[in-house]
Amino acid sequence: MANVLPRDKQITIIRALVEGVSIRSIERMTDVHRDTIMRLMVRVGQACEKLQDGMMTDLPCEAIEIDEIWGYVAKKQRNVRKDDNGLEVGDQWTFVAIDADTKLIPCFHTGKRDMANAKAFVADLASRLRNRVQLSSDALAAYPESVLEAFGDAVDYAQIVKSYEEEPAGSGRYSPPRVTSVEKRPVFGEPIEERVSTSYVERSNLTIRMSNRRMTRLSTGT
Repeated sequence: MANVLPRDKQITIIRALVEGVSIRSIERMTDVHRDTIMRLMVRVGQACEKLQDGMMTDLPCEAIEIDEIWGYVAKKQRNVRKDDNGLEVGDQWTFVAIDADTKLIPCFHTGKRDMANAKAFVADLASRLRNRVQLSSDALAAYPESVLEAFGDAVDYAQIVKSYEEEPAGSGRYSPPRVTSVEKRPVFGEPIEERVSTSYVERSNLTIRMSNRRMTRLSTGT
């Protein structure tokens, strides 16, 4: 018979993970091996994915904001060697969409910050929406083609283009460069300028980064 963790211990582990506690810390706190903790994480993640796929459909959203959160697998990009699998290790990005009105997150997608993953993410988003939406994003070059392919002409899309102060990005810098200007640039359709924004999704991503040390980037983390 398989050795199954008691339900109360599973709940304790998941709560600790959500609070940002490291796997090795949870291992010491609960006396549960880290491999068991990671297998539990996978099972819970798969269940959440199944639940989201079943519920996040035919959504009547009107304004969607999209952005990306940086993270890494195994090692940071600067430490990736030639003999490593570049698709599986190093920098990874989680693409996130949020409804500006309800703060609902209809979908997300993790992978490299490239055209293939941008297209997969935007196509997934488009498949979950009931009606025409206003879409706002940052100036990632992969987005216009991805949005056009997924939505066609049934979208009002604009990008937030930020310019930053030139500043050396050496190892001693612990804060992001200062934003010097922000431009709202229409791309497709007729986006309403007042609703062109990525503030909500950026705020949501900051909350995630502040509570998940692995995803911290140029900010404090717990």
